[in-house]
Amino acid sequence: MSAGPASATVGWTPRLGRSAAHDAAEPAVAEHQPKGPNMLRHKMAVVILGLVAVATTACGSNPPAAASTPSHGGAPPTSTVSAALARQLNAAHAATARYASDPATAVRDGYMIITPMMPGMGFHYLNPTIQGFDPAKPPILVYAKTGTRSHLVALEWVFPEKPSTPPLEGATYGSFDAACHFKDGTFTPAAAESACAKTNPETSAPFTFWHPKLVTLHVWVWLHNPAGLYHPTNALVEPFTG
Repeated sequence: MSAGPASATVGWTPRLGRSAAHDAAEPAVAEHQPKGPNMLRHKMAVVILGLVAVATTACGSNPPAAASTPSHGGAPPTSTVSAALARQLNAAHAATARYASDPATAVRDGYMIITPMMPGMGFHYLNPTIQGFDPAKPPILVYAKTGTRSHLVALEWVFPEKPSTPPLEGATYGSFDAACHFKDGTFTPAAAESACAKTNPETSAPFTFWHPKLVTLHVWVWLHNPAGLYHPTNALVEPFTG
């Protein structure tokens, strides 16, 4: 797939709580606006972030000066980054400090678990109300655990296709295959939403949403990643078994 124009916002919005039987005859792309109060109550929209342009004129026409990556409170000690990227990483770090060791606070603020512990990554929590790209408002928080204690390790954004303009300077990407997600954080691969069961066959957790194959952007602002700030996996997560 090829990305759209850099100025466009491209997104995909599945609806929560759909059954395979209901969706078999419907298109996979959901509407962006609910059609009635019942849908507002029962079908919260999960917003898979679209492609947005990152403004490059904030610092004028001259290249930004280099600055050290912030190292306080878990920010990755990457060698040097531009002043513009440093500001974005600082904003992301500061905005998510309230969630650093408390996923319960994230849940109260609208995040919900969408994966179990994923090797080299962690437990993923999604806030389906967050739209657009804002470094201070990540739609996905990634946690690892030591015993019963949770630690925020990364932030994540997802896109329906690779952005033509990187939302963060030097961004590199991973991918997540199409899948059905369930309320307990489990998920199963599925090429289409119509293949999703109403409940997880193994855990009985109700179905919440499906997504197509996605492009992922992990940003390791809470745990240094030896492989790089944007690498999809992090070897330092391995000691956290959850």
